[in-house]
Amino acid sequence: MNQIARPSAFQLRGDAPRATVEDERLHRKRRLAAAYRIFADKGYDHGLAGHITARDPEFEDRFWVAPIGPWFGHIRVSDLVLVDHDGNILAGEGPINQAGFAIHSAIHKARPDVVAAAHSHSLYGKAWSALGRLLDPITQDSCFFFENHVLFEDFSGIVLDTSEGERIAAAIGDKRAAILQNHGILTVGRSVESAVASYISFENACQTQLLAEAAGAIKPISPEVARHTANQIRGDDPGAYGFRPLWERVRREQPDFLE
Repeated sequence: MNQIARPSAFQLRGDAPRATVEDERLHRKRRLAAAYRIFADKGYDHGLAGHITARDPEFEDRFWVAPIGPWFGHIRVSDLVLVDHDGNILAGEGPINQAGFAIHSAIHKARPDVVAAAHSHSLYGKAWSALGRLLDPITQDSCFFFENHVLFEDFSGIVLDTSEGERIAAAIGDKRAAILQNHGILTVGRSVESAVASYISFENACQTQLLAEAAGAIKPISPEVARHTANQIRGDDPGAYGFRPLWERVRREQPDFLE
């Protein structure tokens, strides 16, 4: 008899840690390269905008990122660049996105628990950010972000200075996502899987609320039910399990990202 799939601790935290630091580094780099392919597939690439990073498992003051220039859909593991918190490229060939460095280096400094961060100028997140509001808990899916995202209102142009990255990091605090007003959205996670799957969910929540409000008056879920629903889908690594089907698809359809 077929069994009903039920959420478990394993499902919510994603894959188990690797045996060695080298194995963990390769795991993160493979997921990071796949993440760029996934963003391209979903249309989250917009010119040179956007960046996803993964902290190195051995050196906590260093993270991996794609170089600026190549299309997200062409990123391979061998393309990834290792950069430290001072902006020095330690492995791979740059250059890297300066705005990405300013934002992500500050987040990785401020949040030791964060392994990965994801940001892009995806259409619906960007559109919602122009409203200067937090999302409401209007669907089961959007409850994932209830009381767990912030609004960063201090838009002052392209983020090129690390001090602005520090303000963004401070605004996020211990939350998993941020709406960068007049800019876009950003998510963080304890794994690449979590940060990327959360970004896709956050973008979808923005799209859903934009569509719902365009159709008429919405009926939000009560705070009590929204909080209960959020607690039902949180675990050690929230959102990580949602990355698995995305990973399996890109691994089968575009295996060259592993090169």
